[in-house]
Amino acid sequence: MTADLEVFHFEDDRPSFESLGRQNGFRYWLASDLMQMLDYSTMQPIHNAVNKAMAACAQLGIPISENFSETKTESGGKDCKLSRFACYLTVMNGDPKKPKVAQAQAYFITMAEAFRLHVQEAESIERVVIRGEVSDRETALSATVHARGIETIQFFQNAGYRGMYNLDLKQIRSKKGVPDGRSVLDFMGKTELAANLFRITQTEEKIRNEDITGQKPLERAAEHVGKGVRKTMIELSGVAPERLPPSEDIKKVKSALKRTGKEYAKLDAPRKK
Repeated sequence: MTADLEVFHFEDDRPSFESLGRQNGFRYWLASDLMQMLDYSTMQPIHNAVNKAMAACAQLGIPISENFSETKTESGGKDCKLSRFACYLTVMNGDPKKPKVAQAQAYFITMAEAFRLHVQEAESIERVVIRGEVSDRETALSATVHARGIETIQFFQNAGYRGMYNLDLKQIRSKKGVPDGRSVLDFMGKTELAANLFRITQTEEKIRNEDITGQKPLERAAEHVGKGVRKTMIELSGVAPERLPPSEDIKKVKSALKRTGKEYAKLDAPRKK
């Protein structure tokens, strides 16, 4: 496999990905080199992709410090040392409409296939990040409504889902085949998770802006926002949220990503003499 890696070029007249790897405590690639490989003209898209990659690492429980290390470019600008796994996550968070990004994504996916692992697409990584954001915002919303007189949080949560899906949470679980004891969010794709993230954040905004208090008024607010998100989704895509297909269990996605990270690390581990 090493020989195959060595001959990979994003362009024939440019250095190969492997030849741009550096060694100083661990094998790494500079984000600035990755920028040129992916044919970006500025560092900002790379910085954005790196930030998403770091968020994915955090959600996976993988130490960020072992895969990302801030440094400076020769001109003094912000740069970052990236492990092979960090490069993988960064590339998967790039813009696939750019030919070089799509080529790089195919390269890393091919490596994952060579490890005989589940192939992780960019959407899977984004799912992990958004799922973590949803959990954070749910916690914040829960704190907000508890401070405003909520008595039964489950009724409040159900109202939001009912507005968005035109179904109660129990019906959503049944329709999408969610196992007992698991959150419906763990089986949502990126689009559905993002819509629920928007619903949750906008519900909190409405409650704060309108100074809503009390169980029933809070439930009505949650349902009102859910209906608004539902209407927008149908207007834009023609697909109601309850019709979106369930996605693979996010626990399996996280496990596969962690295995990918371990296998990438083995490629760059110091050789025993």
